[in-house]
Amino acid sequence: MPVSNRSAQRSAPRSPLRVAVLADSDTRWKWGALTARRLAPGHRLTGHLLRGRATPTARQLGEVGVRADRLTEVTCAEFLADIERERYDVVVLALVGGAVQAVLHGVRALWPDPAARPVIVTGYVGVVYEKLADGLLLRHGADLVLANSRHDAQRFRAVYEGVGADAGCVTEIALPFLGGAAYEPAGSRATTVVFAVQPSVPESRADRAYLLERAAGHARLHPDREVLVKLRSRPGEHTTHLEEQPYQRLAAKVPGGLPANCRLAYGNMGEVLDGADLLVTVSSTAALESLHRGIPTAVLTDLGIREALGNHHFLGSGCLASWDQLDAGLLPQGDPEWLAAQGVAPLATTPLATTPLAAGAVADATVADAIAADADVFAAARARLAALLELPGLPPVAPYYTLTTAPRYLPGILARHHLAADGTPLPGAAREGAEPSRLRRRLRSHLRDAARGLYRHGVQRVAPLIRRMGEL
Repeated sequence: MPVSNRSAQRSAPRSPLRVAVLADSDTRWKWGALTARRLAPGHRLTGHLLRGRATPTARQLGEVGVRADRLTEVTCAEFLADIERERYDVVVLALVGGAVQAVLHGVRALWPDPAARPVIVTGYVGVVYEKLADGLLLRHGADLVLANSRHDAQRFRAVYEGVGADAGCVTEIALPFLGGAAYEPAGSRATTVVFAVQPSVPESRADRAYLLERAAGHARLHPDREVLVKLRSRPGEHTTHLEEQPYQRLAAKVPGGLPANCRLAYGNMGEVLDGADLLVTVSSTAALESLHRGIPTAVLTDLGIREALGNHHFLGSGCLASWDQLDAGLLPQGDPEWLAAQGVAPLATTPLATTPLAAGAVADATVADAIAADADVFAAARARLAALLELPGLPPVAPYYTLTTAPRYLPGILARHHLAADGTPLPGAAREGAEPSRLRRRLRSHLRDAARGLYRHGVQRVAPLIRRMGEL
C-alpha cells in the first residue's frame, strides 16, 4: 500500500481499529487481549495462538474468559502472511522474547521501507524477575514496549540505554488484568485462604510437596477456614512455564490426605479472589492482583528469598512471610510506597466507573471495572499509539539484534521459527496456494494434539523418572 494511501485513510472517518494479538500460552493470551482492550477500546480483535508446546486448550481459554472476534492457531510464518494480507492497524505480541524477535524481523522483511504497516506492541505478562536484559533486547524493535509499572519502565530504559539502543519505545502502563471488587474484611481473621501455585516455582518435587503439606496443615490448624489450592492447569496441559510436578498428583500423596476444608480449585483468578481473605504464593503475579484489591497477601519465605524463586521482587513490599507466621494469624499488608512504584493502586482508594463496556469488549464486569479504574494509567500509551496511527507511514522496525550486533545469536532464534537470517520464511514454512481440505486440516489437528500429548507425557512422567534414576 503506498504511503499516500495511509494519509487518505486517516483523514476519513475512522472505523474501529483492527487489532491482532499473537500469544503462545493462556496467560500471555490474557495479557495480550486485555492490553489490546485498554489500548484500543471498541476495536475488532483477531486472536492468533502460536503453535507450540504451550498452545492453550479450549478449557484454558475458557477459564481465562477473554474472547476474540476470531481465534486461530498459526505458525510464525503463517502469522506474518496474515498481517501482510489483512492490514491490521495494531499487532500485540504476547510471546516469549525469541518469538517476538522472530516476528519483528519478519515484519522488517515485509516492510523494509517506510510504509503503512501495523503498529507493533509488546511487553511482559507480569513480574519481571529473571532474564531482564535477554528478554528486553529480544523485544527491542517494537514500536511500544510496555512496562507494567514505573519501576519496570526505569529498568527497561536503563537496559536499552546501556547498550546504546533507542529507549523511546518504553511506555509505562499497568497490568491490564488488575481489577475486581475492593476487599471488604468481614473481621480480623481470614475465612478463605487462597494458595496460588505456580507451574515452575519451586521446581523440585520435595519443595512443592512441602508447600502443599503446609497448606493442608494450615487448614487442619484452622478448621474454621477454607484453604483453596488454586491450580493453573490440569495434568497434561501447559501454561507459560513447564510443570513437571503437578500439584494434583502430589495431593494424592499428602500424609493423611487433604482435610475437608482444603481443596484443589480451578477457575478464573479474578473470580477466586472475589471470596478471598488471604492470598498466599511464592511469587505469582496473582499477588499483585490481590494487593490491587487490598486483600492481605503473603509471599512465602519458607524456601528462602531467592532470585530463582522470584520472591526477591517483593523486597520492601511488606508481604514476605512464612507459613509459620500465617499459622500464627499474620495477615500481611502491602507497603503503599512499594505498591505505587509497582503500578498497584489499592481499589479501596480508586473509584470504579459503572459505565457499560464499549462495543466489542469482553462481557465481564471485572474487566469493565479494570478498564475504568486503569483508564488514566493507559492514557499515555493510548496517546502514543494514536500519534503513531496518524503518521502517513511508519519507519521499518529496527531491532537491536541484527547480523552485525549478534551474528551468532540471531540466526538461531530466527531458524527456530522457520525464518531465514533476513526474516523471510524458509521454504515450506508457510502454506502456499489453496487452503487444505477440511479433512486434511482435521488430520493435522489430530496429529498436533497427539504430538503435544506425547511431549507433555515425556515432561511430566518420563523426564522426572529418568532424573530420579540418575540420582541413584
